[in-house]
Amino acid sequence: MAVVAARQGSSPVFGRRTAVRRHRTRLAAVSRPILALVFGLIFADALGVALTTPASAQGFTYNPLPPRPKPPPAANDGRMLVQAVEVDYDYNNSRVSAVGNVQLFYNGTSVEADKVIYDQKTKRLHAEGNIRMTDADGKITYANIMDLSDDYRDGFVDSLRVDTADQTRMAATRADRSSGNYTVFENGVYTACAPCRDDPKKPPLWQVKGARIIHDQTEKMLYFENSQLEFFGVPMAYLPYFSTPDPTVKRKTGFLMPGISQASTFGYAVETPFYWAIAPDYDATFNPRFTSRQGVLFQGEFRQRLINGAYQIRAYGIDQLDPGAFAGLPGDRTFRGGIDTKGQFAPNDKWVWGWDGVLLSDFYFFSDYRLAQYRDPFGSFLSLPTEAISQLYLTGVGNRSYFDARTIYYLSYSGFQDQVPVIHPVLDYSNVLNHPIFGGEFSYKTNLTSLTRNTAVFDPITTLANTASLCVTASADPLARLPSQCLLRGIPGTYTRLTAEGQWRRSFTDSAGQIWTPFASVRADAINAEISNQPGVSNFLPVGDTNALRVMPTVGLEYRYPFINVQPWGTTTIEPIAQVIIRPNESYAGQLPNEDAQSLVFDTSNLFSVDKFSGYDRVEGGGRANVGVQATTQFDRGGAIKFLFGQSYQLFGLNSFGVQDMTNTGLDSGLATPKSDYVTSLNYSPNRTYTFSTRARLDQATGSLQRFETEGRANFDRWSVSLMYGDYAAQPEIGYLTRREGILASGSVKVGANWVVTGAARWDLVANQINQYVVGAGYVDDCFVLAANYVTSFSYSAGPTPPVLSQAFMLQIGLRTIANTSASGGGSAGIQ
Repeated sequence: MAVVAARQGSSPVFGRRTAVRRHRTRLAAVSRPILALVFGLIFADALGVALTTPASAQGFTYNPLPPRPKPPPAANDGRMLVQAVEVDYDYNNSRVSAVGNVQLFYNGTSVEADKVIYDQKTKRLHAEGNIRMTDADGKITYANIMDLSDDYRDGFVDSLRVDTADQTRMAATRADRSSGNYTVFENGVYTACAPCRDDPKKPPLWQVKGARIIHDQTEKMLYFENSQLEFFGVPMAYLPYFSTPDPTVKRKTGFLMPGISQASTFGYAVETPFYWAIAPDYDATFNPRFTSRQGVLFQGEFRQRLINGAYQIRAYGIDQLDPGAFAGLPGDRTFRGGIDTKGQFAPNDKWVWGWDGVLLSDFYFFSDYRLAQYRDPFGSFLSLPTEAISQLYLTGVGNRSYFDARTIYYLSYSGFQDQVPVIHPVLDYSNVLNHPIFGGEFSYKTNLTSLTRNTAVFDPITTLANTASLCVTASADPLARLPSQCLLRGIPGTYTRLTAEGQWRRSFTDSAGQIWTPFASVRADAINAEISNQPGVSNFLPVGDTNALRVMPTVGLEYRYPFINVQPWGTTTIEPIAQVIIRPNESYAGQLPNEDAQSLVFDTSNLFSVDKFSGYDRVEGGGRANVGVQATTQFDRGGAIKFLFGQSYQLFGLNSFGVQDMTNTGLDSGLATPKSDYVTSLNYSPNRTYTFSTRARLDQATGSLQRFETEGRANFDRWSVSLMYGDYAAQPEIGYLTRREGILASGSVKVGANWVVTGAARWDLVANQINQYVVGAGYVDDCFVLAANYVTSFSYSAGPTPPVLSQAFMLQIGLRTIANTSASGGGSAGIQ
């Protein structure tokens, strides 16, 4: 359950209208030339230095490799099987010679060649001509001459090429193997790229050449001497020596590739991660960041996987050399740090428990040092995080039941911690009985919510309140904190509510095909509110200790009469729907706290909901009728159209949506009048490629458009695109004083075999400006990634200031099995 729900007038195009008391990520402009940065990162790749940001964080990952069949289990019985055109036995010299299409099988390894000689005295295997050796792990070695001991521990190979099971490749003029462990490749070449299909002799996209490449199979390491990194056969970087784990290694202790960043507050910075594979089930990463202005930011992460789950702990700390760089901000202090942890465990297949935890020295720490920023360049279009969540939870799922209990602490990124509630706890349980009751289905659910907040939260809903700060707690203006100027978003004090509800319904179909569904429910809410008498709170709710018992019995009937028409091209169903609900008025309407039912968007998705409020703190009362007509066409060749149009009527009693409460939930929603606004929707999917949808709400008196959204999506082999248009009328009762209109577009185009261009943008049509966008491009294949993103996104600042637009760029380079790296930087765009 969301304790503070999204606002009533929220929209996908514009997102949630958030309070202005938030924080802004402070990013300094990057002065480093991008071209120099690119070459610097290429050189870093050649050094074998490593990734600090996952490739997936920027949306570009290697193309998946085609699966290889697993080799059959090897027969390790010590017998050698030989098949050839001619086999000669030299009993005097104890030699076996096989000539012509030779196939030899021994201890799980197969050898194919033009000629093979096995000396039983020296136990040496000598092969010549078109050699192909496949070991038990699927590694394939091609060569012209091979001389090995019969256990393949020692020997040499001339003119060899090796293909491993994970599709890496190595070639050399000669390889010498000793002690069954060391293989030395002379004039070796290593790559993870597949050879060109049209010209296999053409150099791969990238390769590493070394005068000597040493493979230590015990340590599973590759050592390169006098090596160089080449792209398309052109040398790009030279290094006398470097090492890397061999491709079979998934976890290996050692240094990873450093990351680079820059900001005016901490200067230039380099991170040098060190990974420690402590044991098969746990590991750690130490990631100090050396900054030119603030000193060393120490970072460490410990991870452990157990039989039934896993957990991780991250810690940060820095003794700042120049706290004055953050003058006037929370970061103006010597020591800064934090702890971040999460874990999840599944005792069995039905239960999961876990935790998330964040503890910071100051709420700006993550932002100032970019420790949790820009993980997803498209994320800022969907949500703008304003709190870090610490929680402990337990969740269980049965065949027809669900349980969830959690306690939550929100760490505010705005610095107004006293205005954020502590949840202790929130609990949900629902169950549907497996056996019928009076021939129908019976279900029940319960919810317990308890929270505490120290300081009231007010939001302005008028221009005067916003400009004159009338909704600030300390304001002494006579108009301050009045319902005509403000909303009370959160109460100060402790609020506890226990809800229990039982529901029954049964469907009948008569001989004429009419569907009748009677239903009944009863709900009870026990509420205790201890509201602090802070300035202005009494204008919205009674302060002090309030106890209330709210009971809502409901009976109703739903009627459907589907008319079906079958044609050669498809089937059309037209279905009138009517719903009558009888119940008493909502008790204590508008007189109790509302923490979880602040969001209300009336459309076809909740037209036939018995209770249209989004949470438990409000309950719909009074007699109501919901009517509409639904038409669906299913085409025989694929595709479907679905249309729904309807309206809701308040039959008798108090209209809960017309009652003013602390957040004005229901006002300006289209449900506050005896006859609701008209709602309609149209969805069309001609095939799997295209989908179109439209949703609208029209004023019941004038027919004017109150809310309109239309969206189209298309997905092809080479490109995909989505476009959404939204138009929302003013809702002054909840703070939207002017009409909002905008377009949200996103797309991805594969402009070549390996080139991808992506982007997304928000266009505010009222202000006539594109106020948020992401542009990205990347080259992606099975062994190499080169990608760049430029992002503009909203972020918050401390204090009562509106969000501003910040900008950042991200660069990513990856060589499969060798290295990945990324870098980022950005600045404030100064747009409000």
